[in-house]
Amino acid sequence: MTRPSLSALSRRERQIMEIVYCHGRATAADVHRELADRPSYSTVRTLLRVLEEKGYLAHESDGPRYVYFPCISTENAKQSAMEQLLRTFFNNSAASAMAAMLDMSSANLSETELKRLARLIQEAKTSKNKEKSDD
Repeated sequence: MTRPSLSALSRRERQIMEIVYCHGRATAADVHRELADRPSYSTVRTLLRVLEEKGYLAHESDGPRYVYFPCISTENAKQSAMEQLLRTFFNNSAASAMAAMLDMSSANLSETELKRLARLIQEAKTSKNKEKSDD
């Protein structure tokens, strides 16, 4: 079975998933309390059930309440979000996205973070050169 893509969710479903990811686990009351322009409580419960049916969430019973948790790992969710961001705003260009992020935060990057970025770029170059030599 293919993993569900977070990009296929509605705006409200994405908001709910963000809340659940932020907390790790959340009840309908937790989600309801944190949603902007709050829908009714029953709407939140319905959306949680829909997300569960779609395979994004699962639940455990905690007394009379259901506690929801994500079925998609944080790493897979990050990957899906980045793919959506690249498609939507950067024409699938990782370089353009990275340049925009660096423009926004370069003054706030620590020396350690800059070294890590330099190392990742060097590893990407090495990998690219290895692919060319294998062709």
